[in-house]
Amino acid sequence: MPLLRKVQDRLGIVVVAVVTGFLLIGAFAQTSAPTADVIDIHVDKPGASISPGMFGVFFEDINFAADGGLYPERIKNRSFEFTEPLSAWTKLLRDGAEGELDVRTEGALNANNPHYLRLHVDTPGSGFGIANSGFRGIGAQAGEDFTFSAYVRNTGSGPRKIRAALIDEQGKTIGEALLAGFNREWKKYQATLHATATTAHARLNVIVEEPGDVDLDMVSLYPKDTWKNRPNGLRKDLVQFLADMHPGFMRFPGGCIVEGRRLALRYQWKKTVGDVSDRLGIVNRWNDEMAKRLTPDYFQSFGLGFFEYFQLAEDIGASPLPIVNCGMACQFNSSETAPLSETGAFIQDALDLIDFANGPVETPWGAVRASLGHPASFHLKTIGVGNEQWGPRYIERYKLFAAALKSKHPEIALISSAGPSPSGKEFDYLWSNLRQLHADIVDEHYYARPEWFLANSARYDGYDRKGPKVFAGEYAAQTDRVVSLENRNNWEGAIAEAAFITGLERNADVVAMASYAPLFAHVDAWQWTPDLIWFDNLRSFGTPNYYVQKLYANNVGTRILPVTAPKGLYVSASIDQRTSEVIVKIVNVSGAARPVKIGGAFGSGRAFVLANANLKAENSLDQPGLLTPVESAVAASPQGLSFSLQPYSFTVLRLPLANPRALKPAKTKSPDPS
Repeated sequence: MPLLRKVQDRLGIVVVAVVTGFLLIGAFAQTSAPTADVIDIHVDKPGASISPGMFGVFFEDINFAADGGLYPERIKNRSFEFTEPLSAWTKLLRDGAEGELDVRTEGALNANNPHYLRLHVDTPGSGFGIANSGFRGIGAQAGEDFTFSAYVRNTGSGPRKIRAALIDEQGKTIGEALLAGFNREWKKYQATLHATATTAHARLNVIVEEPGDVDLDMVSLYPKDTWKNRPNGLRKDLVQFLADMHPGFMRFPGGCIVEGRRLALRYQWKKTVGDVSDRLGIVNRWNDEMAKRLTPDYFQSFGLGFFEYFQLAEDIGASPLPIVNCGMACQFNSSETAPLSETGAFIQDALDLIDFANGPVETPWGAVRASLGHPASFHLKTIGVGNEQWGPRYIERYKLFAAALKSKHPEIALISSAGPSPSGKEFDYLWSNLRQLHADIVDEHYYARPEWFLANSARYDGYDRKGPKVFAGEYAAQTDRVVSLENRNNWEGAIAEAAFITGLERNADVVAMASYAPLFAHVDAWQWTPDLIWFDNLRSFGTPNYYVQKLYANNVGTRILPVTAPKGLYVSASIDQRTSEVIVKIVNVSGAARPVKIGGAFGSGRAFVLANANLKAENSLDQPGLLTPVESAVAASPQGLSFSLQPYSFTVLRLPLANPRALKPAKTKSPDPS
């Protein structure tokens, strides 16, 4: 996603576009509305097909979205591999205990995990050890069970047991576990720790009560109650938000994460599969990217890796959409680029990824997938080449990727970059070249004020119907300014996005895919705002923006219906041929109610309304349901439907056709990249 420098250098173009376009000054001001506005939906003239996977989710490890969030490991720096090996750990000395902490590498657990901690206990007293602070604390619910585990060895005569104690904010022990029976060889030991109280900010003490040396690595406190109860599973409430959306696709792992500040710190998928103790962690690229939100303790353990991503996409019914590095680091950081002659290695990573996802179990990477417990294909259909790259360097490398991937896998659609901005010289250069190259799908990004989204609802009306399709890959209304710490997930931004998306859906023959970004944010450890879903160590909530996305994703028609609407309303319509329903989406951005009439013969239907009289309204951990959709019945109407739109509202109507036979066959079709 665009960074502050990207905004200054690139998104100034957005401001110009708003000013020189039809700037909607006072678009949210209270106005008087005429009665009985007519919305004409041409049910008898269905247009192009709509991709069933049009609306999806974009995942990037920003705002502690993975470690500390979706990946529910409670121990931060569990393998002592941070730049500061004892980050998140502190020494414990109890009642006369004496000893030393020694980070060592001799005889490491494995080459990808070269550091471990030796506890040298001179005098145990009532306990010598270490304490871990977790991810802004350790969250635990009363009655919750955790697996406490560690790789342990001693030097023969050293301690034979260690004790783990979960300590709440008042210093009270609310859970214990014991590991015992160590010898000179590394071995994983585990025990169950049962929490007896609820706390969001506990710590874990690891105590040795005997003299001598004992080595620790991969110290873990992992909840047993995960999504689908998997041992290395994901946080249930966060996955549930995604599952409830019924997204058509899931993009991963980002984002700027793909690029890395330098190529050495790019995302390399092969290092994220296999046993978690063997995965090579790196510093997160958002560690120090935002000057006013520095997070020096932000690293990637890759406990959530590419296998888990594919598995998650499958779980929530989404088509996987991995993005691969094309040999270029972030052009707003180092802009490091691998020589063109070395692009083959990056292309091979992409080819191997296709085999990992889809290949028969007889292939090397298909065998790896099978060994992880998934012999069946993940049905990968689409791959992104690069993230927000631009200029001749990108086009040179994209050509090589396209030639190689299309030669071996013509069934895989490729997503290419339109750069970090939705207009300007670089945007035009990329589109011109990608059009000539007959690219499949071009990824456009836009972060701008709500007014921009309103002014650009017709953005795709004039796009070339014969050119590449569009992926609206990253967007979010910025209620203060782009990359401002004051941006809010309020109704002002969400309703503007809802209005904009009517234009995406009306142009579904051009716009094949769309996703909001970023997806997750920890309330105590975020770098970027706004975000779709917020959480702390115990709770979570969906924003108004989330419910806009959910309403679109849950109400995807099969074909576009032409529609004409009165000024001041943003409308899209489609037919769902599976249910013989007309789906109408209407956004009223005025502070007045708008009575409307929709012509046609309909049976009894349903309305889903997301509305609030206060544009600054937003959900929170304490009020998660302040702004959520309300469902109601819509009476049958053989002469047409009359409906009153609430002020500042987004309404979805599902209206059964009284005469489904009136439908005509579609004349054009849009590809289904999902």
